[in-house]
Amino acid sequence: MSDVPDAQRPDVLAAGTVLWRPGVEVALVHRPRYDDWSLPKGKLDRGESLADCALRETGEETGVRARLGPRLGDVTYAVQEGRKLVRYWAAEALGGEFSAGDEVDELRWVAPADAAGLLSYAHDVDVLERFAAPRTVLVVVRHAKAGSRTHWTGDDDLRPLSASGRDQAEHLAGFLGRFAPERLHTAPPVRCRDTLAPFAGKAGGTVVDEPLLGENGYWVDEAAGLARFRTLLAEPGVAVLCSQGGVIPEVVGTLLAEADVRVTGLADPEENPVPSRKASTWVLATDAAGTLVSADYYPTPG
Repeated sequence: MSDVPDAQRPDVLAAGTVLWRPGVEVALVHRPRYDDWSLPKGKLDRGESLADCALRETGEETGVRARLGPRLGDVTYAVQEGRKLVRYWAAEALGGEFSAGDEVDELRWVAPADAAGLLSYAHDVDVLERFAAPRTVLVVVRHAKAGSRTHWTGDDDLRPLSASGRDQAEHLAGFLGRFAPERLHTAPPVRCRDTLAPFAGKAGGTVVDEPLLGENGYWVDEAAGLARFRTLLAEPGVAVLCSQGGVIPEVVGTLLAEADVRVTGLADPEENPVPSRKASTWVLATDAAGTLVSADYYPTPG
């Protein structure tokens, strides 16, 4: 279930977080077995994704429920079993209470500037240096697979998801849950709204129509569509937008060209710098000043 290519697969896979809370403070854990201070992390369970591993291990070590934000990259180092890779995310604390145990006996919330002096390992300090508490996280979803355009005789905005598209939408419900979005937005086509329907049904959210961010509306007034996208990206918190393949590469590409942005998840950034396959997502994050600082591509909702 990991998205690490087999050719690059290490001997040990793990995932963790820079867990933060408003203030801004980050969580460090003390492990009595090693007498060290580290970021919360742990090994992948069989069949588990790295993202799910990061959330599970964070919860187990800190007692805190969290939602993922931007990726912070990978670190690799040697362990007894061979080469170990740990993938990190920023993760916002949503609640919970720490309870000391055998693996972790102390949790400290500290300012990021103070955390570097407490951490036991240089690679944890490197990860922390990539961290900035995001002001906004916008998850941009391309709609799931729809029925054939050539065999559909009605209004194309009414073309529904195919069977495989409905399956993708169900998988997306779990994927989106990792980010715990507060707001849901969709381009007008039925296939966009239905892509978010499984998550909206479970989360109880209202889905807001965005006519300027569907292919029909965007290309009538590109400036207005881009302005609307910027508005969504400026609203604090976490939101989801489901749109189409004729819009997502254009708006994401425009934003990436404007700033020095950390981009992850691209298989071939030179050949295809802004991919947008069906049911894929871009996770865009801004810093406290509202500047886009990271863009993470997830080709599948795995």
